[in-house]
Amino acid sequence: MEDLRGMKCVACDRDAPRATAEEIEALSAEIPDWNIIPRDEIDRLEGVFAVPDFVEAMAFTNRVGELAEEEGHHPALLTEWGRVTVTWWTHKIRGLHRNDFIMAAKTDQLFAGERAAE
Repeated sequence: MEDLRGMKCVACDRDAPRATAEEIEALSAEIPDWNIIPRDEIDRLEGVFAVPDFVEAMAFTNRVGELAEEEGHHPALLTEWGRVTVTWWTHKIRGLHRNDFIMAAKTDQLFAGERAAE
């Protein structure tokens, strides 16, 4: 399987298929720190990123926002002192799509790059 970090999101419409249980299992192996959280009857990928303070939380939130704009796929972001919670799901299909796993992997890559630069 191609590395999710190198993939691009594809535009999907309301008829796009949700990820199957088998796909979710395989794709989840590439993003082991993410959890699947059902909320409002919609499965979502949720990752929590620890940062030193609120300034860093805001900076990381903004970088995730820039990544989302580049890919045309947008998460829910919760910014708090010392952490950022990023939640990916595909609104149009009310569930998980390969795009969500791609973006989770890219979010991990973004965070790892920032920690390496410190």
